[in-house]
Amino acid sequence: TTIKYALTGSSELEVDVTPWQRESSSFGGMHESASGIGDVNVIYKQRLTSADAPVQVLAMPFVKVPTANHDVGNGKWEGGILFPIGYAIPKTPFSLGLTPEADWVSDGDGHGHHAAMAQVASLGWAATDKLNLSAEIWGAWDWDPDGTTRQVSADAAAAYLLSNDVQLDAGANFGLNRNT
Repeated sequence: TTIKYALTGSSELEVDVTPWQRESSSFGGMHESASGIGDVNVIYKQRLTSADAPVQVLAMPFVKVPTANHDVGNGKWEGGILFPIGYAIPKTPFSLGLTPEADWVSDGDGHGHHAAMAQVASLGWAATDKLNLSAEIWGAWDWDPDGTTRQVSADAAAAYLLSNDVQLDAGANFGLNRNT
């Protein structure tokens, strides 16, 4: 569940809440599952370029508030910053995007924090006035002291505008390596 509040013409505050989640795992013949309310993410979005600039750049610092119970969350404060960069190709329905991200995340052993990062390269297509389609390549690197994890995926998404105030989004992510 996402709640957004416009602060100015170029900034907004967003609060993301997972109202209910369930996690399951199997290890050595044992099966465990847990469920509950998820963590809360608070995101501040600030456009860094003018609204009519050909290249749009945003700064999006965020913090994860550990509201989930220990069975579905790690109980740690985490955060980071994203810099989405978008370019609408003139006289076409296509756009390009890059989103570098740097994060400060909890160590796997729960005793400290370390750096992580993600990168996204995307292609968007405004198929109609109400339908947008996109494809992207996503990569993430997590430098946990217990071992670095690298993930890569190919993703697709669709966004359909029901009205000026309501949009439906759907997507699929396809892991391209064993960690994803």
